[in-house]
Amino acid sequence: MSLSVERVPQGERSSASGAGESGGPGRRASLGAYVRAYVALSKPRVIELLLITTIPVMFVAAGGVPPLWTAVATLVFGTFSAASANAINCYIDRDIDQEMRRTRRRPVAMHQVTPRGAMIYGLVLAALSTAGFAVFVNWLSAALSLFAILFYIFVYTMLLKRRTAQNVVWGGIAGCMPVLIGWAAITERLDWAPFILFLVVFFWTPPHTWALAMRYREDYAAAKVPMLPVVATDQRVLLECVLYSWATVLTSVLLWPVAQTTVFYLAVAVVLGIVLLVQAHRLLAASRAGVSGAKLKTMGFFHLSNAYLALLFTAVTIDPLLRGWLI
Repeated sequence: MSLSVERVPQGERSSASGAGESGGPGRRASLGAYVRAYVALSKPRVIELLLITTIPVMFVAAGGVPPLWTAVATLVFGTFSAASANAINCYIDRDIDQEMRRTRRRPVAMHQVTPRGAMIYGLVLAALSTAGFAVFVNWLSAALSLFAILFYIFVYTMLLKRRTAQNVVWGGIAGCMPVLIGWAAITERLDWAPFILFLVVFFWTPPHTWALAMRYREDYAAAKVPMLPVVATDQRVLLECVLYSWATVLTSVLLWPVAQTTVFYLAVAVVLGIVLLVQAHRLLAASRAGVSGAKLKTMGFFHLSNAYLALLFTAVTIDPLLRGWLI
């Protein structure tokens, strides 16, 4: 994580309350170190998905610029919701986080935050998020936010992650929920348009995650997490990436008639979709030609998919503002 704190020597580790884990005096960490540790515990880079998908859907729901207070409250309590799920995930996965290069610097794995501190932090944020949505936004957004937290913890983290290669497929539902939450925050109901965007994120998640997992295949294998790249060949993984990428692009285009977007959104969705599909097919072709391992450059696809989602939802944001000129 970009905001993680440097490892503290064994004798100097401290808990969230300021005491060493062993109960000894230990050296108290500075306030800044605690703040950085708890920010890292929230997985701020994961929370970026919340911002990328929640803000645009509020523009579509409002038919333009959404009410400022509602938008701010939704983002604040949505951030609390995502941070809650991420912190509790760090508590549950602290054993495997220590085994993986990508996660071993997380605060619980590094003993910068105790497991108890992480759990309390997560539960407090969950309560604040749910109550905040209910009081300052509406009950539907509160219910959807709570569902997202519970689904991520109990269905993805505890049930699917360590048991099936389909973990990120169905577990990704939690990451799609900000779309529904943003729509419900503005309209106090659900409609077909947010479900289309929900499906865009749903189909986008597996190839995006599998591209990263191919880079860290050995880590997942050592931690006994059956990610698809661990249990399947490169060709099988990349074929599924192609299929899910096609589903992502076709669903993104479907938003045009369902939400009656302008030709601006349609053009952006088509161009971005072509770029994504070309790269996915190139990777599959390279794999079939015998290229494997780091030479496949799957991280390029991972970063491209990040840009794809960001730019697509930027177009979703801009489109309602252009409706009067381009319809």
